[in-house]
Amino acid sequence: MKSFVPFLVLVHVSHHASGVEVYEGEESVLLPCQVPVNVSSSSTAVVWDRDEFKIPTVHMRVQSEGDILNDQNHRYTNRTSMKADALQTGDLSLTLRNPTVSDGGTYTCIVRKYGQDQSKTNVQLKVKERPPTWLWALFVVLAILALLAVSSGIFMCYRYKWMKRPADSQVLMVEMSEGDQKSVLLPFKTTEDLPQDATVEWRLTDPKHMQVHVYDSGKNQPNKQDQVYQGRTEMNEEPLRDKDLSLKLKEPRVTDTGVYTCTVSSKDGSLLLQKVVSLTVRESQMETVEVTEWNKSILLPFKTKDDLPQDATVEWRRSDSKHRKVHMFQSSQHLSGEQDKIYKDRTEMNKEALRIGDLSLTLKDLRLTDSGVYTCTVSTHGKVLKQKVVVLSVRVYELQTVEVTRGVKRVLLPFKTTADLLEDIRVEWRRSDLEDVKVLVYENSQNKHEEQHQDYQGRTEMNEELLRTGDLSLILNFPRLTDSGVYTCTVYKRDGDILKQKVVILSIRDYQVEIVEVTKGKKSVLLPFKTTPGLPEDVTVEWRRADAKDAVHTYQDGQNQLEEQGQDYRGRTEMNEEPLRTGDLSLTLKDPQKNHSGFYMCTVSQGEDILRQKGVTLTVRGKHGASFTERFQGFGNKRKSMTDGPSSSVIHESVPLTTKETTSC
Repeated sequence: MKSFVPFLVLVHVSHHASGVEVYEGEESVLLPCQVPVNVSSSSTAVVWDRDEFKIPTVHMRVQSEGDILNDQNHRYTNRTSMKADALQTGDLSLTLRNPTVSDGGTYTCIVRKYGQDQSKTNVQLKVKERPPTWLWALFVVLAILALLAVSSGIFMCYRYKWMKRPADSQVLMVEMSEGDQKSVLLPFKTTEDLPQDATVEWRLTDPKHMQVHVYDSGKNQPNKQDQVYQGRTEMNEEPLRDKDLSLKLKEPRVTDTGVYTCTVSSKDGSLLLQKVVSLTVRESQMETVEVTEWNKSILLPFKTKDDLPQDATVEWRRSDSKHRKVHMFQSSQHLSGEQDKIYKDRTEMNKEALRIGDLSLTLKDLRLTDSGVYTCTVSTHGKVLKQKVVVLSVRVYELQTVEVTRGVKRVLLPFKTTADLLEDIRVEWRRSDLEDVKVLVYENSQNKHEEQHQDYQGRTEMNEELLRTGDLSLILNFPRLTDSGVYTCTVYKRDGDILKQKVVILSIRDYQVEIVEVTKGKKSVLLPFKTTPGLPEDVTVEWRRADAKDAVHTYQDGQNQLEEQGQDYRGRTEMNEEPLRTGDLSLTLKDPQKNHSGFYMCTVSQGEDILRQKGVTLTVRGKHGASFTERFQGFGNKRKSMTDGPSSSVIHESVPLTTKETTSC
């Protein structure tokens, strides 16, 4: 059973803000977002969001994959773009084409790295209605008349009554959370004297056109109202006389979110007044659930204390992905015929859900593709009673680090999953830290060597019966320093959906060499080797002299194995009691003698695979004279300098010298 050590990553996320104004009807507007190049180039994605929408994604750009617009809000379809080299240059600005009044709001530019936010930039966009051309002409005429009046000494006062575009014609934003209030007011008050036979019409103009409320001939006209608003709207008894054309909308729902336009027209159809109100009804509840893929199931929670009618319908949907039906519950039973096929036999609700108020959904057999936004709606006879949003994040079930020393014959990148995989799957091992480098591809029961990058050709292997055993591990032969990096194994279904995924970070290091010097006569000397704690229990740790056949010290199966130990070291060596747990593989050599000087190599192996290695050069010198190291270095100076050699550090023991000592060794 594998054990995993939790770790905490602290990420500093920078925030910035700016504002942009534009007139409606312009060809496009640029929402600026600039980040340092090192932030954008090391990121995995940049997302432009508008939080007030149920589907907040405006635009998404993913490193090495380009624009991903599957979850884009339909309002922005074919209207957004970013520079092709945005993530490489740090210029993440978004171009929004054909801006409309309803596009006004706060946009957030989010830079992410493996799901962690690295930077956030808020851009406030204001889209204003363009003044009519006749109004500009009127201003010019008035300016000319004013100049004439001043020159002739005559003061003229002009009073212009603007009926079509009142001063408060700017879009008013109204926001609320569902369930917070029993009603919401869409305000529209004026100072104009309006004819009593005028018609007042409130319409939903975005995202679709619907008749919300009509006041005509001195009374409300419910027969002209769209069905979803019947019994839910109300106006002042005498709106034209009181100059208050505001509309009260009762029982506001998430689906009421949109742009509402109130138009006042005369009996002959002439436009007198108009006002636009943007209404945002936020989800009453929103919750985020995170889970790792290896979990067998996850609960999407939704509990309420309200008394719900027993004939109500409970519907769970994926609101970010083609609005797929996840689970339908009615009359105490699951309506499987209404369910999308990818969720078949994978969902479950309490049979007494409506009676006990527990509308939670259990989702089984978790997959990475289950990540998304789930909306649960409770309704009866077309009327929405309750609603909740749950954001589910299914993460890669395991992130593993593998470290080896350069010179090993092979290294294993482990990935074991459930056995008996589908025969039509595709398995891809990739270098995800490099651009489009395929390490090994398996499809149709065979390796696809023609898709493999040339750097890995002839160096990779996988289990021959991987579908039956579920062992998708990759063997990389003759690993090089340049092979260090991030490797991602992805299992795809035939339709391209991701079934499983794992990330392995491979680190190939040059083996370390330390130089230790000690004076003869010391009780002991330490040959140091500390590595990561928690090594596997089945590894072997072996200390050897490079110039000798016999082992210096061997640790295996949880104990010291001294049968093969050389004669010169018997009774002289000692290791930490729990070297694998602590990661301290250092060797203590007692009573060091001159003949113990030499090069020692400690190797940590698991079967035929070498996991760690370290070299230690030991010099036991007499009380005077050149040391082994000094002689070695002197000899080395006569030869050409070596390139690509191991790094080294020197540990010197403190040696007091006295004039009485005359013996040289």
